[in-house]
Amino acid sequence: MRIVVALGGNALLERGQIADARAQQANVERAVKALAPLAENHELVLTHGNGPQVGVLALQSANDTTLTGPYPFDTLGAMTQGMIGYWMLQSLQNNLPGRHVASIVNQTLVLAGDPAFDNPTKFVGQVYDEVGAERVAAERGWVMKPDGEYFRRVVGSPKPQRIVETRIIRTLIESGAVVVCAGGGGIPVIRDERGLRKGVEAVIDKDLTAAVLAEAIEADFLMILTDVPAVLDNYGTPEQIEIPRATPSFMRKKGFAAGSMGPKVEAACRFVELTGESAAIGRLEDAEKIISGEAGTIITPGGNYGGPDDIRPPLPEPVETAFIRRA
Repeated sequence: MRIVVALGGNALLERGQIADARAQQANVERAVKALAPLAENHELVLTHGNGPQVGVLALQSANDTTLTGPYPFDTLGAMTQGMIGYWMLQSLQNNLPGRHVASIVNQTLVLAGDPAFDNPTKFVGQVYDEVGAERVAAERGWVMKPDGEYFRRVVGSPKPQRIVETRIIRTLIESGAVVVCAGGGGIPVIRDERGLRKGVEAVIDKDLTAAVLAEAIEADFLMILTDVPAVLDNYGTPEQIEIPRATPSFMRKKGFAAGSMGPKVEAACRFVELTGESAAIGRLEDAEKIISGEAGTIITPGGNYGGPDDIRPPLPEPVETAFIRRA
């Protein structure tokens, strides 16, 4: 199969972990060891988040008194693509001897009139308590919003429309390379009045970009990896349960939180609805089990999945139920 894997930014830098390069490289190595076995039997394309990393670089840039102004977010996004892409490139080469691996810096086209520019929702950077968040907001003019029990900075997150370098990515895949691309959702760019591309101040959701990418390269499977074993229904209540199989219609009716699981579910559902293929949400260390249908939440047109060789037709529509596994 041709598999697109969206690796969460927190898999590279865990909550509360100091953003040292060495710690992040160790996390990348752990992630690659979990994903490398997939490359032995499948075409593999890896994307990754950059929320924590781009926030660190934004803070460094804002604190640099030698600059007349901080670096814009499109440039910071490119910096994180290069940094994380290098770590992943080297680790993949070491874990897949003899395989070609390519890591590219690429752009994602968004619409200049996207309303997200006026309503920032994308979390970036480190966490603060309420007092610290209020102080930083006053000092820097940042918009801060609750993220669980903490607060984090939020920036505009327009919807991805197209991966600019899709043809190059296709060529690399068809040559047999493992490809790392679309890091942090891609560098956000728009078309100006002359039709030329230019960067904008935004961070694109990496899961939504992964869905756009997976559709564009005709992937067979989209895997969104996070720090929970599956999507949880009734999250945080005594009735909390895992959802191992579901249809897009079932998942959309659940109304998952916009700041956490919501974008992941939306990306998975979008890919399944547009392509008729399968998507999954689960834990990094369960990657192989997810492909075989033994772990994670797997979303298909009919709610059924029997592994990479599954050729069963989807169940008759409409299907409004899902099989439930207790957490």
